[in-house]
Amino acid sequence: MKNKPFSELRKKMTPEQQAESEMQANLALLYLTLSEVRESVGKTQSEVAENMGIGQPALSKIEHQNDIQVSTLSRYITSLGGNLTITARFPNREIVITQFGVTDSLQH
Repeated sequence: MKNKPFSELRKKMTPEQQAESEMQANLALLYLTLSEVRESVGKTQSEVAENMGIGQPALSKIEHQNDIQVSTLSRYITSLGGNLTITARFPNREIVITQFGVTDSLQH
């Protein structure tokens, strides 16, 4: 059996199947470990460690911790080129907490 690139298989999908496939892929991205996030943006441990101003062994320890400080997580995500946003969800509103402050938004 010959393997086909996913792009070929995707062309044979209906628009609904393509949308479902994309949604499933995006959902899978929500459950990545820190090392998987790093790998998904094409960074090595050495690159991220250098960006954070720490050694590679220290970065490895961060990536394998079960409990991490928000400030450390924010520095890690920033070193990957991203921004960390934390959202507190309540029945009638969401409060978005970023490293720069708090934004309150009402849900409709």
